[in-house]
Amino acid sequence: MSDALALLRKNVGSDIAALAEEHFKHDLRDSDRDALKSAATKISTHVTVGSLLGLGLGAFLAFRLRRTRMQMFQALKAHEKPTSVRFADGREEAIPDMTPYMRPSTLGDVAAYTFFGFGGLFIGGETGVLTGSASAGKTISRDTESRERIETAFRRFRADVLRKEADALDTRRGVKEVLGL
Repeated sequence: MSDALALLRKNVGSDIAALAEEHFKHDLRDSDRDALKSAATKISTHVTVGSLLGLGLGAFLAFRLRRTRMQMFQALKAHEKPTSVRFADGREEAIPDMTPYMRPSTLGDVAAYTFFGFGGLFIGGETGVLTGSASAGKTISRDTESRERIETAFRRFRADVLRKEADALDTRRGVKEVLGL
């Protein structure tokens, strides 16, 4: 559940994090580390702002939906409604009053605010991930030499992770144990 929302996603296991930290310290220069930290901060900021905007938009849309439902109910309640139907053969049937069943309820309001809020949170957070990733990519790509060092360090890190996973599979341990999940 916590991985479903961009705002709540966590890092991978401690072994992988330690391996990444080792590559971060040894394969990169200070300027490269600063660029990566700046990129990570941009992603985090975009996700937070996107999630908050999405939550606000969801609440606004839920409020609009609630107000529209209330206006429709008031309009329906104000109209004169037929009480019976007369058929061609002369038979007359009573029509039940459905007004109490159409009244907006507190449960409906709670459901609307909940679903619209979570939907907005999800959409805003994922949009923040996309815009933050694009912004972070631009930050890293500014200096070509730095970008090449970062890409090389990432390739080395990924190779180490794959070696570690392969070793774990050879010893018949599960991948989850290796990744620390």
